[in-house]
Amino acid sequence: MPLETPPNPGLATLTATIAAAQTGQVISFPTDTVPALGVQPEQSAQVFALKGRSLAKPLILMVSRLGDILPWVDAPDRPTWDQWQQMADRHWPGALTLVLPVGAKGQALAQCLNPQTPTTLGFRVPNHALALDLLQATGPLATTSANRSGEPALEDPRAIAQAFPTVTVLDPGPSPPGSGLPSTVAQWTPSGWQVLRQGSVTLSP
Repeated sequence: MPLETPPNPGLATLTATIAAAQTGQVISFPTDTVPALGVQPEQSAQVFALKGRSLAKPLILMVSRLGDILPWVDAPDRPTWDQWQQMADRHWPGALTLVLPVGAKGQALAQCLNPQTPTTLGFRVPNHALALDLLQATGPLATTSANRSGEPALEDPRAIAQAFPTVTVLDPGPSPPGSGLPSTVAQWTPSGWQVLRQGSVTLSP
């Protein structure tokens, strides 16, 4: 975990960004799609307020591995879980968000990220080494793109720092840039997967 001063003034090292997230502050970090705003899930209201985002537009819980979703999801039977796992194994880490039903513990979390429909949560494991290092240290984070609601996603970390001066912005260093495309969002339904948003991942019928 790097301790050195970041090469880009105004941006933070991984160590400093992790510390900020662990104290409940909003951070920004690179992913394989577009840079994210992230915060501890119970502090999600900060992100909604920063972005001017409608509560009807849920945040995504970004995790470092499939096992991180187990405390919250509610698969009705083993065959259903097997289908979820097959989809995750095929596309995670990657630019696919899976919207899954949650159990009682998950509903408490969903009240923060998806307050208008707290029966489901969207989950994603990003295919980005620096983001995964961060998430392994902080635990799951409530995330969304780094922009004001209704505006294009900001991709330059310096532009993010300027737009959100209270946010700790992680210096991406030599990390490869994201695709610039949003993740594909697929929701589990009684009849199988339904694509809610087409992004960089194309799902087979």
